[in-house]
Amino acid sequence: MRLSGRALRMTIFVDDTDTWHHKPLFTEIVHRAHEAGLAGATVFRGVEGFGATSVVHTTRLLSMADDLPTTVVIVDEEERIRSFLPRLEELGIEGLVTVQEVEVVHYKGREAASK
Repeated sequence: MRLSGRALRMTIFVDDTDTWHHKPLFTEIVHRAHEAGLAGATVFRGVEGFGATSVVHTTRLLSMADDLPTTVVIVDEEERIRSFLPRLEELGIEGLVTVQEVEVVHYKGREAASK
């Protein structure tokens, strides 16, 4: 897949303890993105943060080391990102989903790089 120029970055903010059918919600999001043929998805686990509940979650306090902020970042063409949004709505995400315009200046997978 070639991806260059104008694209969208979708960022999905969830907690690492959020689940979908007994597995991590972020895993379900990544698998759905893969099934949809999106360019890629990456999960980042935060060390500290708070959201709509205003409760700070942090790795610094042992008792609060669970329920950490986690983000899934997906970059692809606008049409593909927008068509993926309904697949997220099915998950009933309690978190924040943002979409920003970005410019892709380099994107090459391992297979393309070895040719």
